[in-house]
Amino acid sequence: MTIYYVNSAAGSDRNSGTTQNSAFATLSKVESLTLKPGDSVLLAKGSVFNEQFDIKYSGSESAPITIGSYGTGAAPVIHSGGDGIHSLYASNIVIENLKISNTGGPGIYAGNVKNWTVRDVEIAKTGLSQSDGAVTFRSSQNVTIEDSKITGVNGDGFWIEKVNGIKLLNNTVTSANGSRADAVQMNDSSNILIKGNHLDQTDADSPKGVIALVRATNAVIEDNVLTGGGFGISAPAGKNIAIRDNDISGYHGYDWSFAIGLGDQGNSQDYDIAGNYIHDGAWGVVVTASSDTSYSRTNIKVHDNVFDDLTQAALKVDRPASGSFYDNTMESGVKATSISPAIADAHTFTVKNNQTVANVDTMLASSVAETAVMTEASADSAVVAVHDNLKIFTDTGAAHRGNLLENDSSENGTLALRRFGDESVGKHGLTLTGDYGVIHVDREGNYAYTLDETKLPDHSGHVSESFSYGINDGTSHHSDTDTLTVFVHLDGLLS
Repeated sequence: MTIYYVNSAAGSDRNSGTTQNSAFATLSKVESLTLKPGDSVLLAKGSVFNEQFDIKYSGSESAPITIGSYGTGAAPVIHSGGDGIHSLYASNIVIENLKISNTGGPGIYAGNVKNWTVRDVEIAKTGLSQSDGAVTFRSSQNVTIEDSKITGVNGDGFWIEKVNGIKLLNNTVTSANGSRADAVQMNDSSNILIKGNHLDQTDADSPKGVIALVRATNAVIEDNVLTGGGFGISAPAGKNIAIRDNDISGYHGYDWSFAIGLGDQGNSQDYDIAGNYIHDGAWGVVVTASSDTSYSRTNIKVHDNVFDDLTQAALKVDRPASGSFYDNTMESGVKATSISPAIADAHTFTVKNNQTVANVDTMLASSVAETAVMTEASADSAVVAVHDNLKIFTDTGAAHRGNLLENDSSENGTLALRRFGDESVGKHGLTLTGDYGVIHVDREGNYAYTLDETKLPDHSGHVSESFSYGINDGTSHHSDTDTLTVFVHLDGLLS
């Protein structure tokens, strides 16, 4: 197991590459080596490599080959007229702590590989040819992409095709641009988990949407924040699909825009759509097709969702389907259902036990507090953090205030904010600059968010940003984490 070091500024390809003081200078030198299981290739922080990096050799499941970084400073950067990192048939690979930008093709492209992990990788301005996604995997198995950031790319954020075993965890995609671009495009794949991601297409120049999940089998999409785009989640064909506990908003611009859509491109069977907060858009959940088809749409369950600020109905069913719409909540003014007479007369899609409330925000706040108590009681967790939302409809220039801890709980009755973003919260608090404003927090959980109107886009709709935070109960033994999401409704600010 050998560690090879590469330093574009101070290295030389005449060196051995096996110590920091004898680092190689180029990635092409690494490509000339026969990497073995357990080997690592570490790129010096601050380095810039203007070349495609081809990974040709496989690690083993117990000893993967790792591509990472060393030293201090900014992450090493790979630029290329082709792909950033490219691989075919190499398996058991870990890629971490790098930046890839300004490439002609994808930042990462891999085909016919197994057991890849990509973590803490930043990808920006890739796909200048608008082909594939910023991260592309094809005909592969067991791929995990986590804690990575994709911004301002040409083409899809993620393009996943014919992959069995794919996890997208806690990633951020902002503005996947192009006429055919989605934040996530996933085709003909199985055993899928998309969880904890923040995907924002608000400012993308794409007529498409956030997640396109086509002909999937065994998929779970949960706990994501999805913003903007022509649609939130398009799952037009598939089997055994769970879409739950997502925050989906800002999908409008078209009369057909929907939060969740299915039934348009093939048979759709066993969908469970539950616990989602769907707001600021056109349609809610749609079971439809652009033309008459003979696809089957069976066992579609839509329940325990919240629908707010929609211009169309919470549920639309205008193609033959079986399922149910129950225990959902609509704010006043949102139409519950739009079901074609033929479907209604067939009695195959039942509607029952739904409610309309005057104020969704009040209902959600009460529900969150109750859930926190129930979670603590059932799981016996010492500390429970619950997601926080700040909605800004108007702005006077003053700070928008709240407290992150008021809906959290601890077994010993003590709570403290210890981390916010990626930094520790000191005794004098912490101030961070976000995408659209500045936020100050203190250890008691109080926050003050001040908008910077110079950063706001000049259009209607809304934008959002999220901050992660960590709390404990005054000890180092019990802790939990969650996020604060700030929603800025531009319609009120720009009017």
